Amino acid sequence: MSSKLAIYQSDNAIRAKGPIGNDAPMRLRMEAYVKDLQRRICQGIEEVDGKGKFIRDVWQRPEFGGEGITCVMPGGDVMEKAGAAVSVVYSELSPEAIRQMREDRGKDIDCEGTVPFFVTGISLVMHAKNPNAPTVHLNYRYFEVMNPDGTPKLWWFGGGADLTPVYLYEEDAVFFHQIYKEGCDKFDKAYYPEMKKACDKYFMNAHRGEERGIGGVIFDDFNSKSAEEIFPFVKELGDRFLPSYVPLLQKRKDMPFTDEMVHWQQIRRGRYVEFNLIWDRGTKFGLATPCARVEAIMMTMPLTARWEYMYEPKEGSREAALVEVLKNPRDWIPLN
Repeated sequence: MSSKLAIYQSDNAIRAKGPIGNDAPMRLRMEAYVKDLQRRICQGIEEVDGKGKFIRDVWQRPEFGGEGITCVMPGGDVMEKAGAAVSVVYSELSPEAIRQMREDRGKDIDCEGTVPFFVTGISLVMHAKNPNAPTVHLNYRYFEVMNPDGTPKLWWFGGGADLTPVYLYEEDAVFFHQIYKEGCDKFDKAYYPEMKKACDKYFMNAHRGEERGIGGVIFDDFNSKSAEEIFPFVKELGDRFLPSYVPLLQKRKDMPFTDEMVHWQQIRRGRYVEFNLIWDRGTKFGLATPCARVEAIMMTMPLTARWEYMYEPKEGSREAALVEVLKNPRDWIPLN
């Protein structure tokens, strides 16, 4: 039996005993948290939509170890497509993957043989029907490279949330950033300016020279403090999703819009797809993982998108105003 399957079975024995307590391994506590966060978010979005319901798909990775829960709302009164996926993966890093991780992340991992790893996380994207309502993305994860006995060899947290409007409402951008700044400031006032800057850097569609949206916060390889200190911070930000997005959705979902606005929405969704397929590290990692569940990875894509050759918005238009902000990211609130 491979070490990853032995660890998986040992963890299953802990799960079978009942609710995960604070004495459980961090990987199981993070797993329990993201599953509960997914449940709460789906419930909250269903309440706003009124009609749409999430289809819940539970799947297993028995030959590799792990499972997932993919929740998708294919259409409702407010949401055109909304998805929230949780994954629990036990697998092994090949020597080549280890070498790449050392180069990309500077991780000191022994390259001899295969190394078991664990990752769990939640990823969601919400695409609203109304072009006035923004798209939103969230991702929180915990990655652990394990010793053969299941103890952590290396670990880190990653994640964040960002907003992608089709039409710019500056007050929405300020509101969204303020929610996450307040969450960051509860733990360390250096977090928000660092994570806001990291978000702007990460979500750059470099081939277009523009941001995917108006940003938010993002962090990765976060292990500079103990896991016991970082885990409450991750939960704090995760719990801020509904308060950061639902008020914007409620404010914009019933606003009037035109066919021309829908056309622009389709163009912007095309740029969203470009980022996910070309630059997103999570998409690349997911597709490269053995027994990858492609449908769960691709559920973040919009239902429809559009590409037009050499398309440019009219000078002085609201569409051009958005592009200006995407090419020149702003500090929406004071960084100190």
